[in-house]
Amino acid sequence: MRRRIADWFKEETVFVIAFVLAVASCFIVHPDAEYGTYIHMNTIVQLVALMIVVCGWQRVGLFHIIGSKLLGRSRTERGLVLTLISLTFFSAMFITNDVALVTFVPFAISVLAMAKMRQYTCFVVTLMTIGANVGSMLTPIGNAHNLYLHQISGLPTMEVIGIMAPYSLAAAVLLTVVVCVVFGNRKLKNFDDVDSDDIERSVLAPSTDMQPDEVRTMGFGGWRMWAYGVLFVVCLLGVDDIVDKWVMLALVVVAMIFCDRRALLAVDYFLPLTFMAFFVFIGNMRRVPEFYTIAASFVGSHPIGLAVGFSQLISNVPTTLLLSGFSDAWRPLIIGTNLGGMGTLIASMASLVSYKSVTRTYKREKGKYLLVYTGVNVLFLIVLLTLAAIIEPTGI
Repeated sequence: MRRRIADWFKEETVFVIAFVLAVASCFIVHPDAEYGTYIHMNTIVQLVALMIVVCGWQRVGLFHIIGSKLLGRSRTERGLVLTLISLTFFSAMFITNDVALVTFVPFAISVLAMAKMRQYTCFVVTLMTIGANVGSMLTPIGNAHNLYLHQISGLPTMEVIGIMAPYSLAAAVLLTVVVCVVFGNRKLKNFDDVDSDDIERSVLAPSTDMQPDEVRTMGFGGWRMWAYGVLFVVCLLGVDDIVDKWVMLALVVVAMIFCDRRALLAVDYFLPLTFMAFFVFIGNMRRVPEFYTIAASFVGSHPIGLAVGFSQLISNVPTTLLLSGFSDAWRPLIIGTNLGGMGTLIASMASLVSYKSVTRTYKREKGKYLLVYTGVNVLFLIVLLTLAAIIEPTGI
């Protein structure tokens, strides 16, 4: 029992910290009617709806099917690595960086072993993780903190995309250059007679928590895939306030009850609960005049640099919620919290998915992975911060 509790605390550390901070702040500012204004329900409702739909897609194996079909066409080491990175880069724009990594990193580890490229696992997974983080930062639905900033700032979707486009594009170019320099056009071993169906049967067996394809049907995802596609469009309309948020959530929940009610239980609800706890903490601290004055002055001076720095210590989601409570400099906050996802392993909590996947398979490579991950991430962070200094010189 103690072990299970300890494991839960380890898995939900951010939620526990947020909950403790929220409770502690209630002793500073006693609960009253104003508490009802703290929680940004638009963000919570849209986040939950998107998580449910994406979970449904996971459970019918859509992303694995797409990945296996694309990899079935790879014939060189360079082509294989570029395909793996592209899977996380592009999918993260729509299904979030953590879902992209949960789906494709275990997939990549198995495929690299099949291709006799096991020695490149740490490096390739690092590049895939960067790909997920820089791909997700392009869109408002690519990660949870972007969805929140999009809602609270009121900025149009295309403007948010325009803010981050130079950084995502620069990172994509740099990823391509790195892969082309490191990997050659050597023909893949053991892939001569392997097609997409063989890859799917060999490495996509739904046997672990990281691959929850419990209701996967044969073929291209079955009828559920198309039903979830319609729900995803409804969610996109909800993000831009074309569809009422409560109508959107009701449609998603009712449809999922008929399609796959177990998907409703598979969603990680601790993420929206973490947001709610931070909303309470920040809402209370904003009502302490001395704290607000100091925090607002501090954030207003160097928003990008501060966002990147805080993200290295507490990750970019808590950083976003904290700093946005004391500044409305939305453009530099969007840039800083997204770039802050690179650097240390905890700068983006999604990156821990990759670390756990690699170290679960290769227990002796924890040190190697941390060294490779940190070195490559710092390189990308320096490049993108240099670009930010050129584009946003006053925000650094």
